[in-house]
Amino acid sequence: MDVSPNKGAGLSFRLDRAAAALFASVVPDPQAEPVDEPWLHAHLADEGYDKLRYLPMAITGLLAQYNSGNAVEALKIAEVVDAELSITISGDGMFAVLNIVPAQGGKAVSKADVLDQLTEKGVTEGILLDDINRAIAAGAAQNVVIARAKPAVHGADGRLESLLPAARSRVPRLTETGQTDFRDLGDILTVSPGQPLMRRVPATAGMEGITVLGTPIPAVAGKEVMFASKLAGAVIDPADPNRLLAEIAGQPVVVAGGMIVEPVYTVPAVNMASGNVSFDGSVVVRGDVAAGMTIKATGDIEIGGTADPCMLEAGGNIVVKGGALGGVGRKEHTDSLIRCGGSFTAGYAQQARVEAGDSIFIDDMAMQCELAAGNHIRVGNKRRGHIIGGQALATLSITGKVLGSPNRIATAFEVGVSPAMNRRMQELAHERDAHEKQLLDISKLLVFADRNPSRVDPKMVERACATAKNLSAEIEALRDEEQRLNDLVMLSQQARVIAEQAMYEGVTVLMGTHRYRLARDQGPAQIGLVGGTLDLLPPEAPPAAR
Repeated sequence: MDVSPNKGAGLSFRLDRAAAALFASVVPDPQAEPVDEPWLHAHLADEGYDKLRYLPMAITGLLAQYNSGNAVEALKIAEVVDAELSITISGDGMFAVLNIVPAQGGKAVSKADVLDQLTEKGVTEGILLDDINRAIAAGAAQNVVIARAKPAVHGADGRLESLLPAARSRVPRLTETGQTDFRDLGDILTVSPGQPLMRRVPATAGMEGITVLGTPIPAVAGKEVMFASKLAGAVIDPADPNRLLAEIAGQPVVVAGGMIVEPVYTVPAVNMASGNVSFDGSVVVRGDVAAGMTIKATGDIEIGGTADPCMLEAGGNIVVKGGALGGVGRKEHTDSLIRCGGSFTAGYAQQARVEAGDSIFIDDMAMQCELAAGNHIRVGNKRRGHIIGGQALATLSITGKVLGSPNRIATAFEVGVSPAMNRRMQELAHERDAHEKQLLDISKLLVFADRNPSRVDPKMVERACATAKNLSAEIEALRDEEQRLNDLVMLSQQARVIAEQAMYEGVTVLMGTHRYRLARDQGPAQIGLVGGTLDLLPPEAPPAAR
């Protein structure tokens, strides 16, 4: 700053604490040199007045009067301003925020000021002293949270925990992204009578929360889960109602609402000597199944050797550790078929007809087969992974290391929603509508009975309540299956046919009304919807769910 003795000559300042203002006076001095606003601000800072709130118009007027040689008496040019404090509480009482407008030469906000205002506003819970201290030290704050409610901790839903990690599941295992794993189902696990199967973990009530104003926040209790009323081969432990025990020896299978135990029938081989097998449970064949034989099981079928052209029907999974041979294109074995409600796994398949409710997994090769799966088909794990000739249909993905062959053998693939799935969705909707109508009728009866207790037999009311409970459970199960199928329909829009190593001319892909025929041999390739048209996907396209 210019320190010339004539600069600012005759200019003086007075801080009036009572008026909370800084006043300037000018006694004209003929020797005074003109000053400008930067000089004035620097001079005021040297005098210790730099933190005040200046009045720009007054500063301009003071400079004009001083430089014109006019006298000025007690012109107010700045104000002493205290810090401003405000606390706002959110409408739901979940937090309180602090705003501090910094002081300008006046009194700063103290911690006591903040705490006093919190008390005035009724804030008693969740006060954050460290955040208050930081705001006070800074001298300013903008929407700083200084009190936070303790939220309610909602209760955890009850759950059923398997005490047998290796137990197979009949519950659909498809994830939200449509993923499923190639798995070797291995040997059938067996349990003995009295062996623990599952434990029911009850729902929890949760923990109540509290707002910053001290108002309780109620917790939502978790949804309870119970063992299903009828679980074949299993019984609730008389000494512990939360534990499920095996009632018979057999194979444990996870189902909705618990676990069942299916009897296991074991046979060295199925041939003319053993006869056909029809069993309410699971069947284990240690050796081979001869041509023309039939095995029907409500549970799983496991074959340790090879299945020649035969009939295999299972409510659960089918595992053929050797290979599956079929009758596609062979007049003498036109009635051979493999059908299961779960997944089908085999070392290889040749001319086989396979229908799986879940997925089909073949380790080595599928040659001239007819394959249909509700979710995925994958050929190739540790071995070659060739799909040559025939047809393959799956909702979400068909994957092989090599699709087709250099000889251009016609190989057809179809992905997306099948007509059978559409029919099932319609059946579910009709069944649910019928149940809901029946439940409505029972509800009307119960309302009438409640208003006229003397006119309705109590036993009838008891039966109606039991029926209503069962109907509600069935409706919930139908809705769950409808939701699962709807999710599957959404996922099917991303369906893919994938060749991990090569795809050859002769491959045809269908998806609804769309059709694509491969015109030339490709290396690794994917075919799916591109802009509403079935086509080869670019190399950077994300892989389909597996």
